[in-house]
Amino acid sequence: MKVLKIDHLGIAVKSINEGKKFWGDLLGLWLEESEAMKAEKLITTFFPIGESEIELLESTDPEGPIGRFLEKRGEGIHHVAFRVENIEEALKELKEKGIRLIDETPRAGARGAKIAFLHPKSTNGVLVELCEK
Repeated sequence: MKVLKIDHLGIAVKSINEGKKFWGDLLGLWLEESEAMKAEKLITTFFPIGESEIELLESTDPEGPIGRFLEKRGEGIHHVAFRVENIEEALKELKEKGIRLIDETPRAGARGAKIAFLHPKSTNGVLVELCEK
């Protein structure tokens, strides 16, 4: 498996509009257009910073993954995403090494990326996303 870089940090927020005040207005980061991810029950937007990005995640349903995260933990870092060269091979290799996968096969992510999540019980309590663009 070849990890190319930290692709982005996902941050759960109650409101992307409120989040924009810090990340955009105060830090001066450029905001990309928001995207609704209906299957994931969320709205996402990205702030590019160098070769990586900050992703804000707003729930559209309290029973969705971000809604449940916010209820349990409040706003904050939700996941770290690593860009990999070949996501299918990365998942196969990690599974063979005993890493618990949330996604056995990649699924569609924001902006056409292929993504898959690793279970925090196998990653020292951190939700890890793999992505291939």
